[in-house]
Amino acid sequence: MAPSSREKLIQAASELFVAQGISHTATRQIANLADVNEATLFRNFGNKYGLLLAVIEDAPSFEALHKTLVQQAQQATTPQGALQHYASGTLQWLEQSPALVRSLIGEADQYPEAGYQALGQRFNTASDHIAQALAQMLSDTSTPPQTLARLFSALLVGYAVINATSDRHGWAREDFLAGVVDVLTSATAGDAPPEPPSTVADLPAPWVQQILQRAKSAGPEDYALAYVLLAAGLLPREVVPVKRSHHLSDKAQHTLWVGTRQVPVNQWVMGKRYGSYTNNPLTKWLKNRGESPYLFGDDAPLTAEEIQQRWHRWAEALPAPTQPHQAKQTWCVEMLMRGMTAENLSLLSGWDTGQLSPYVQRAREKAALEEARSLDQKSP
Repeated sequence: MAPSSREKLIQAASELFVAQGISHTATRQIANLADVNEATLFRNFGNKYGLLLAVIEDAPSFEALHKTLVQQAQQATTPQGALQHYASGTLQWLEQSPALVRSLIGEADQYPEAGYQALGQRFNTASDHIAQALAQMLSDTSTPPQTLARLFSALLVGYAVINATSDRHGWAREDFLAGVVDVLTSATAGDAPPEPPSTVADLPAPWVQQILQRAKSAGPEDYALAYVLLAAGLLPREVVPVKRSHHLSDKAQHTLWVGTRQVPVNQWVMGKRYGSYTNNPLTKWLKNRGESPYLFGDDAPLTAEEIQQRWHRWAEALPAPTQPHQAKQTWCVEMLMRGMTAENLSLLSGWDTGQLSPYVQRAREKAALEEARSLDQKSP
């Protein structure tokens, strides 16, 4: 069945609006492309903005785009990968239509009231599709998926507007996408880091060395990951969002940006040295891996669950079960024993001084034991 004059005009207008923007598209151009008399356009839609309203309301491409991207994103193996895929696809579509984006913003005051309502409805429809996907991708979020979806849509459209209306804004596309994904995946884990356990279960030095040795045998990535957990005192969920760009290594220091704080990566772990600031398990891993932007993982970062699984493989031969969060407990106690104050450790660990009180007590206990052993070795 041949398309009607109305359908041909909507299709032609959609193509021209995307290609050259609304303000630079004349009604005569639309009629010529649709092979329809211009009078037919005015009879059906009143004016160009009436036709724009019909494009927004009737053209299936807007809804189809979101459905397709969501379906493709759901095939990703991790929530981070799915969100990255969807965000990248949406931006790519918007970036192909900068004239349309500029027109939608610059000519908004010329739209009839129905145009505002139609644009709002399209935004809501797109957000509904995203919310459905987010409910599956991020099943453990405490924030309603609809709220996350609206935030997600607003961020993507906002970046497209900035990109289409300004030059040299200095906000790289990949950095923006990574930031959006970080914000959403962080929201699923809660706003604040988990409180440290009130009972300290730091690991003895031989156990730490055995974990690192088993990780080394498992491969360069495992070795680097175990090293970061134990030498920087990080929880698995703190490792997940860290990227290669958050890593700084030179002759004078070796640090990681973890959220808003900077954390040192120690050369010495429980009395044994693991390389230097520039040559250690982490720097070797990063030097010889591919182009992935993540510290660990390829197309998507390792999840906290995957890190925990690896830890259990490294620690399975130990005399008693352990958990990866004990790496941070061990690191905190070791830093206190080396002379760091609780106030300074609070800045590095993300835990306040009150939460660190059990660790201060544990460090004192270990220091007292070491002193007693030292005294016992001296002749009376």
